[in-house]
Amino acid sequence: MASPAAAELLPRALADRAESNAPWQTVVSFLRRSRSLAVGGSIVLVISLLALFAPQLSPANPIEMNLSGVLLSPTAAHPLGTDDLGRDVLSRTLHGGRISLLVGVFAVAVALVVGSFLGLISGYSGGTIDNVVMRLLDAILAIPALLLAVGIAAALGPKLENVVIAVGLVYIPAFARLVRAQVLVVRQEDFVTAARLGGATWSRILRSHLLPNVTTPIIVLASLRVSSAIVAEASLSFLGLGAQPPTPTWGSMVNTGQRYLENAPWVAFGPGAAILLCILGLSILGEGVREMLDPHFQSRTGAGR
Repeated sequence: MASPAAAELLPRALADRAESNAPWQTVVSFLRRSRSLAVGGSIVLVISLLALFAPQLSPANPIEMNLSGVLLSPTAAHPLGTDDLGRDVLSRTLHGGRISLLVGVFAVAVALVVGSFLGLISGYSGGTIDNVVMRLLDAILAIPALLLAVGIAAALGPKLENVVIAVGLVYIPAFARLVRAQVLVVRQEDFVTAARLGGATWSRILRSHLLPNVTTPIIVLASLRVSSAIVAEASLSFLGLGAQPPTPTWGSMVNTGQRYLENAPWVAFGPGAAILLCILGLSILGEGVREMLDPHFQSRTGAGR
């Protein structure tokens, strides 16, 4: 027979276990109810797995040229045909997905970190610091995003790392302005005032009180911006400012394929379809994440139904 102490500990342990599983249960429950989260997540997961296992799934070496098999139409050996240098289009599309996804994620990560820091400092400090930061961001926003990315990438040189920097810098203002707006609201709350009166340093207030309360909108914006970053990377690669040959990227492959649209449309079809599916999946996934994390969006969609 169990002792009284063990009898008391058992319900508590079960409660703790249920509490620890609550976030996963929430996600699973929302996946069942949210078609956008389930569909978008499935598309992104499949594309990510294809890119991750590209070396194992590719039927040929993505950079190996075969001048005797130039512009071959799709066959069993080359399901998506070959390009103007005899390289397998399917293999290059799978490997190109790695670069496009990595650039999209890392560029948004750069924008998220730098933009969130600027937004926190600007929103909490106010005054001159706020004015200077916001005017700098306004100056960046005054230039069309793609034009600015092209200018930065051209100035830094055609390298993959420079594409990450260029695309990341373009999206910094969006994160900074979002975080600043949230901080302006949260800093008026009683718990922030109490922390300030209690002698907490500004860095502790930013880290422990303000940042946790602006995390949700940051995640939502990041999920929506990844697709835009991939489009920007593809555009820069199309213009020759991304990864250099023979490294395959979706944008550079589309650039090659557009010269053969009449007699060999399959050269552009593979990477073009990959870009379309990836952007579609990420956009749907972003809306699903927004539905899950944004209570205001949930209430609006719930009322609409």
